[in-house]
Amino acid sequence: MASGRPRVTRIRVRANGRLIAALALSTAALTTLTACGAKSDTSADADAAGGVKAGTAASVADFGGMDALVAAAEKEGTLNAIALPPDWANYGEIIKSFEAKYKVEVKVETPDAASADEINAIKSRKGQDRAPDVVDLGIPFDRSGAAEGLFAPYKVTSFDKIPTAQKDPNGLWYNDYGGYISIGCDAERIKTCPTTFADLLKPEYKGKVALNGNPNKSGSAFGGVYAASLANKGGFTDIQPGIDFFGKLKKSGNFIPVESTPATVQKGETPISIDWDYLNAGYADQFKGKGVDWQVAVPTDGVYAQYYSQAINKDAPHPAAARLWMEYLYSAEGQNLFLKGYARPVLLPSMTEDGSVDKTFVTKLPKVDGDPTFPEAADLDSVKAVLAENWDKAVS
Repeated sequence: MASGRPRVTRIRVRANGRLIAALALSTAALTTLTACGAKSDTSADADAAGGVKAGTAASVADFGGMDALVAAAEKEGTLNAIALPPDWANYGEIIKSFEAKYKVEVKVETPDAASADEINAIKSRKGQDRAPDVVDLGIPFDRSGAAEGLFAPYKVTSFDKIPTAQKDPNGLWYNDYGGYISIGCDAERIKTCPTTFADLLKPEYKGKVALNGNPNKSGSAFGGVYAASLANKGGFTDIQPGIDFFGKLKKSGNFIPVESTPATVQKGETPISIDWDYLNAGYADQFKGKGVDWQVAVPTDGVYAQYYSQAINKDAPHPAAARLWMEYLYSAEGQNLFLKGYARPVLLPSMTEDGSVDKTFVTKLPKVDGDPTFPEAADLDSVKAVLAENWDKAVS
């Protein structure tokens, strides 16, 4: 992810969406980290039930059923993951629950990495046993990775319940969880918290407004600029008004190009942070009793939602475990655990209809009017290019 993701001491910035990292590793660095060791002899080439190789299985049926998939995954015993901070969308509990349910150890490397780093890891570690099995990506890295042929087609059991606009038709990627861009504010330090992008231009917020990373690398920061564009007569095909807004915010002295983290918030360095609502809502819980009154508002003048996507590395060293991980994330249990972390699971509509959703967690979600709409892949490609060309000019 999805592109920021937080840990207890750091907000994780994901380069799409998932959106969306302050700690971006270069391709060279990733190569250095994993230069040792070629791919070990795992079950990547082993046959699943029916003679289908685990690395090419496109559904649980190819394994002969869920029990056979579980057996194959537990034989591998390991799942390589990357960029999954424990405090991001409740991933810490999700991983522990998965490990408790199945005899598969989840190894998470570089929790604070961005979506761009995940793509680089797939490329630089090809053929190595430390290559990521699965990735959690933000827009537009899910699309670009699929276009480059990096992902394996796999349709989870609940694939048909995922809205058409939120998945690749061949199962190369599918949205998993998401949320809305929001404004977090420390009411202990800010007399009147802003609730719109227009509010952020007020002089009383000088030196107080931050994103949690660079929008060219972080999905959440990317979403913040996109939302600002919608608030300033831009659109899904035109992100320039959002870039101009932050340029104006920087010129006024209100915007500070410092990555907002829980640590900077507690120190009072970034008392206003533009981030996903599920992260800001989680911080409100985290900051209780620590001298921070963290208030969360989805700006009414720039309503923008974004979801992170899951994908399986085409050359995953643990292909059965990768597919079992997907089945778990898209089960009612996995989706409700995302919901517990204030993230809106992609299956929320269908789970609401069939009664499998945990209503306790639904009532705690930040309130938003209307249903989300999403940009097309071509729109994302065009605005990403504009952002790459103009962002630094606007805020430097």
